[in-house]
Amino acid sequence: MDHDSQPASAVRVLVVDDQRLIRDGIASLLSIRPGITVVGTAVDGRDAVAKTLELGPDVVLMDVRMPQADGVEAVAVLRERAPECRVVMLTTFDDEEYVVQALRAGAHGYLLKDLPAEELAHAVRLAHAGVTQLDSSVARHLTASLRPARPAVEAPALSPRETDILRLVARGHTNREIAARLYLSEGTVKNHVSRILQRLALRDRTQAALRARDLGLL
Repeated sequence: MDHDSQPASAVRVLVVDDQRLIRDGIASLLSIRPGITVVGTAVDGRDAVAKTLELGPDVVLMDVRMPQADGVEAVAVLRERAPECRVVMLTTFDDEEYVVQALRAGAHGYLLKDLPAEELAHAVRLAHAGVTQLDSSVARHLTASLRPARPAVEAPALSPRETDILRLVARGHTNREIAARLYLSEGTVKNHVSRILQRLALRDRTQAALRARDLGLL
């Protein structure tokens, strides 16, 4: 593939999976989608870190279970060494333990491999835009299984509206979806989310989801 012929604004993607057939299949499917350039592939977590530092992708699609270094280990390293890169876990495992470990390590999403190619391409674009995504079945499992590890505490300085928005953010809804549910403009929701992150001293929507769990909102 001639990457230089791709639009300058294309999202640069690295695909990481230890199974060659799956790895090459995902790369091929994404490479024909508009606005996406597959810059390379990697076979495990260690290789993923090396390729990310070498190729500078915008988004890494990362499997969870792999030899040498698994996906969660790789996410933790990339969070420190390539913080501008968005890592989305793409796996067959919807075990809540994997989900929590991946999000705590710094993943910007957790998706299952059975989603259609066009939805995967859309997920890549959303990740590049900074939107944290959870597969719907993963979100349901997480909501049902996770309980606060300690008694719920009050959210500091959050209004009822902001509390509602934080809860929806934690369930994986986009700003547009939240706006539709609460009959607000998308801009208003974006402003609310920014204030919530600032007041709770959170880095991004992933941390917001974990904080909402600790606050007993899930």
